[in-house]
Amino acid sequence: MMNSDISRYVLITGAAGGIGKAIVKEFSDVGYVVIASDCVPQPVDLICTHYVQSDLSEMMINKEYFNIIINKIQSFIGNNGLYALINNAAIQILGGVESLKIDDCNKTLNINLLAPLFLSQSLLKQLEKAKGSILNISSIHARLTKKNFLAYATSKAALSGMTKAMAVELGGRVRVNAIEPAAIETDMLKSGFSNSEEKYKLLAEYHPAGILGNVNELSRLVRSIVELDNGFFTGEVIGYDGGIGALLHDPA
Repeated sequence: MMNSDISRYVLITGAAGGIGKAIVKEFSDVGYVVIASDCVPQPVDLICTHYVQSDLSEMMINKEYFNIIINKIQSFIGNNGLYALINNAAIQILGGVESLKIDDCNKTLNINLLAPLFLSQSLLKQLEKAKGSILNISSIHARLTKKNFLAYATSKAALSGMTKAMAVELGGRVRVNAIEPAAIETDMLKSGFSNSEEKYKLLAEYHPAGILGNVNELSRLVRSIVELDNGFFTGEVIGYDGGIGALLHDPA
């Protein structure tokens, strides 16, 4: 647990989802001042210091709305600085080369890629003041994907690449890192297999670890990376994939 005399502020986007809730709880439980954000009203089971309902896609196309949300976040931070910006929010719109629509791609890139960039840009002074860091939640789809994940995989590959580019740009001012999780056991993932428990079991078994990722373990990894105060740890893209990133699928 951190020193009780130090107030560390963190901003977590996508806070209402399974992974987001776990990250919020991880930081709240050890005394951080947590500013949580999502596009839906605050869930009753999401306990945080401040909550900002915001539509990241709308923020990327509406400058006035963007400024309103940023001003609200900055008002919560005040003069304290921002210890961590955790860009967790994402959208997954399925479709391939022949079926994707322009609006699908624009919305995906706005939420998954551009919002992390421009939130970082707008909160850079607060991050610098706290000697803080940016952590982007990317995906295994940045490296390995499958059919109909074209927009999502493209956005996550770009997010991982942007993480490295931002780390180079910002140098020792603000650390920038990313995590690329594979399948994480959340209610949303389970709902996709509600009619096929056998397929859900096969998904877990397909990972060399033999299990799916755990939200609490992922959240601890997030906090561990954020709390690495040594400025040398930056520009890193860390896999959390149960070994699937090393798996060669050979039907023979």
